[in-house]
Amino acid sequence: MKLALNLFDFTQKVNYRNEILAGLTVAMTMIPESLSFAILAGFPPLVGLYAAFIAGLITAVFGGRPGMVSGGAGATVVVLIALMRSNGLEYVFAAVALAGVIQILIGLFKFSKFIRLVPQPVMYGFVNGLAVIIFMSQLDQFKVLSNGTLTWLQGEPMMIMLGLVALTVAIVVGFPKITKKIPASLVAIVVVFALVVGFGINTKTVQDIASVEGGFPPFHIPNIPFTLEAFKIILPYSLIFAAVGLTEGLLTLNLVDEMTGTKGNGNRECIAQGTSNIANGFFFGMGGCPMIAQTLVNLSAGSRARLSGIIASITILLIILFGAPIIGQLPMAALVGVMIMVALGTFEWASFKIIKKMPKHDIFVGILVAVITVVLHNLALAVLIGVIISALVFAWESAKRIRARTYIDEKGVKHYDIYGPLFFGSVMTFSEKFNIEEDPEEVIINFKESRVSDMSAIETLNSITKKYSNAGKKVHLQNLSTDCIRLLDNAEAVIDVNIIKDPEYLVAVEK
Repeated sequence: MKLALNLFDFTQKVNYRNEILAGLTVAMTMIPESLSFAILAGFPPLVGLYAAFIAGLITAVFGGRPGMVSGGAGATVVVLIALMRSNGLEYVFAAVALAGVIQILIGLFKFSKFIRLVPQPVMYGFVNGLAVIIFMSQLDQFKVLSNGTLTWLQGEPMMIMLGLVALTVAIVVGFPKITKKIPASLVAIVVVFALVVGFGINTKTVQDIASVEGGFPPFHIPNIPFTLEAFKIILPYSLIFAAVGLTEGLLTLNLVDEMTGTKGNGNRECIAQGTSNIANGFFFGMGGCPMIAQTLVNLSAGSRARLSGIIASITILLIILFGAPIIGQLPMAALVGVMIMVALGTFEWASFKIIKKMPKHDIFVGILVAVITVVLHNLALAVLIGVIISALVFAWESAKRIRARTYIDEKGVKHYDIYGPLFFGSVMTFSEKFNIEEDPEEVIINFKESRVSDMSAIETLNSITKKYSNAGKKVHLQNLSTDCIRLLDNAEAVIDVNIIKDPEYLVAVEK
């Protein structure tokens, strides 16, 4: 039996030691991050941990590929801050559940393939922006709450924090040279934890952020009025939440595909994300999506199967139920050091090597996406702007490629052989190629090396054929596709099409 319930591939060789150790490492790094994001948004701390458990478990089992880790990510939490402040936590739960429904619909209708429209410069900007966010978020751990405001640590506490972070980074960098059988990040966390406890070092710990003690996530129907007005309130947040979550999730999936040389299933990931967010909405979770930092921690620890994600989720639940006193003593410096190394590993340093070889507009798009990601923490907006700018640049460059080769044959017929795509950006240049008054009585426009792409092109052809007809001249349009012929209703009397030579344009679609 190769597949059981289409969940686990039992033909895959699983390194159980790597999976278990990777899962424990991921859990250690996810706990403080989930707590921080929950507190940032004004949620109860446990709401963040419940999201890490629920989203992590469901997507690990049902997600689009092994190795990805989901939880209460900052990209989605930022979307909900305004709703939390204006309408409260119950509306947040309702919005998260509705976002889950939207994500499931996107997966069922197989819209995940549109992630292919994201160009490589946008990917570079996305990854580099996230790396900067991960790094910058760690700086808050060097601050302490004083008189209601965050201030930098001073004197000995700062030196201790810096020293422990430096030790963590040194272990993460150096330990793989000794052995790769145990994740270096987990070793670093354990060593720093042992030093702090053994020598009684006074430093910032997980319990200084918030308590991680609680019970099993209780079932709870969001307490909001089931009215059209309430729906209108949560719908915009749900749409943005769904878009941000799927964008980050599918881009992370593509990134993992490249790193592991395997292929994930985007539509399945959409459905799994949606299911996890519906569960979050009804079990006191703040929702979430795949977390690129924890995913990279997972992969760097050697995980290639689903088991590590399941281990991480169950570990978080066990810590909530039983292990809070121990995890509360975990020094934040160790976790900060691990996350700093994750940020450095996430950054696409190769983008600096090829920057001189990239077109200027690609460099601009990559930098712009990174800046928007860092400044606004809005991944969906950053990617959308990057895609739009890339599309406009492509349209402009393609518009410049329309050209015509003209000649008059022995019968006195003038031929216009068109090269390049005919679409909204190139129609003006295309129209300028024709000299209707000086052309002979019969003209042939050949589209064998061209493609009529949109309604603007169709209207331009209609206009040209009308002008030739009004001038008492006959024009033949050759090698047009059949869909264009049907739309050229104003030129039916003068169209001459060779269907046999008509090219067929095939588009790759996901089965």
